[in-house]
Amino acid sequence: MSILKEVRSHYGKLNLFINGEVIESESSEVYPVMNPAKDETIAKVPFATKEEVDIAVKSAAEAFERWKELPITTRIRYIFKMRNLMEAHFEEIARITTQNHGKIISESRGEVRRLVENIESACAVAYSLSKGENMDQIASGIDETLIREPLGVFAIICPFNFPAMVPFWFLPYAVVLGCPVIVKPSEITPIATDWAFKIMKELNLPPGVINMVHGSKEVVERLVTHPKIKGITFVGSTRVGSYLYKLVGEHGKRAIIQAGAKNFIVVMPDADLEKTIPALLTSFYGNTGQRCLSGANLVAVGDVYEKLKEKFVKAASELKIGYGLDESVEMGPVTTKKARERIIGYIEKGIEEGAKLILDGRKVEVKGYPNGYFLGPSIFDNVTPDMVIARDEIFGPVANILRTENLEEAIEIINESNYGNAACIFTSSGKWAREFRRKVEAGNIGINIGIAAPMAFFPFAGRKESFFGVLHGQIDSVDFFTDKKVVITRWW
Repeated sequence: MSILKEVRSHYGKLNLFINGEVIESESSEVYPVMNPAKDETIAKVPFATKEEVDIAVKSAAEAFERWKELPITTRIRYIFKMRNLMEAHFEEIARITTQNHGKIISESRGEVRRLVENIESACAVAYSLSKGENMDQIASGIDETLIREPLGVFAIICPFNFPAMVPFWFLPYAVVLGCPVIVKPSEITPIATDWAFKIMKELNLPPGVINMVHGSKEVVERLVTHPKIKGITFVGSTRVGSYLYKLVGEHGKRAIIQAGAKNFIVVMPDADLEKTIPALLTSFYGNTGQRCLSGANLVAVGDVYEKLKEKFVKAASELKIGYGLDESVEMGPVTTKKARERIIGYIEKGIEEGAKLILDGRKVEVKGYPNGYFLGPSIFDNVTPDMVIARDEIFGPVANILRTENLEEAIEIINESNYGNAACIFTSSGKWAREFRRKVEAGNIGINIGIAAPMAFFPFAGRKESFFGVLHGQIDSVDFFTDKKVVITRWW
């Protein structure tokens, strides 16, 4: 197939979005934004100054006083229009995501579809909540009513790997429930979020309801510690997530922290390998392994090991690698040069530890893109649970094969991991599947599914060091952005 047309080859210097207006930052600190397939700078992102962050927060706080008083049906109409605008610009957001992140176009389209689904879910939630929760006559002449009220201004801190989707795990829910937001995109992949805000300007929302500031650690810390911010949502690494969770706690705020992962995929002896192998490819190498639901450790149980290894290695070695805007490509580059170097470092560490590298993706060459941050699929055999490559989140196209004699041993290995984001099993046995889902300590469970990605109207779960907080992303955020007030009434 021919390569799809880029939306633009260069996006210039990105702007902030504050109080309903596109604002040119006065910051002198500017970060290059790359196309990882070409190693080309396609934009520059300014890191907002402290004063610019404070203006955004002040604008959102002032907007809250007006926005929360609007009828929820009015807010829903804004969100429904948001959904239609995103649908209308669906393809361009997907192509921009591929240009800046590197994932293949079908994965970008899937990401934008989830973006739209979360907006739809926010509309549905708002309608269902508007009915209220009342109980008449709890005692003689006394009624009791539960009222859900928006809390205030929230900050949304976004990761690099799903720049279009993740802001919308939270933004539409917050806004429709009455809470203005300040979005801080990843400095690595800010273009899709920036583009979405350009589109949302057409909503003509009241000034201050949605805001966007760019930046890195200093901007995030200012948002977390600002007295007018009620809480933050964060998706990213466990190291940063743990730090932010402590900082949020010190300032008495709310937090949803979705963090890192090291996910296990268990294949039982009775698995249908013809159907399992394609799912494994998507799990381990989709998004070039840069997602918190990616497979990392492949656990072969019993005598499935030899056939599984043979078929998995063969299929992985045949994946077509290239620029994600080519619709025939099956895996794109990793997103940054630094990430490529880090992943290669882990491959070298695995060799040093004694694991056997049976598929080496380090020296892959892509015709026409000599400078891209490409890696081919890599597969290690003879991996043990104590190895660094089996424990650390590599966040790249590297798979480890582990062997166990039975399911009980596989579950024990999974539960000893520090992470608990996702775990999947491939089997034809309902008994084994039931035992797996009941005993595994992970938030998202897949049964004959390689990527256990919850729909928008389910929470994005996680346990152990993969999550900090009480409420999760997507539908759970309804309770995060609001609080309940109980009113007990008696009239004489």
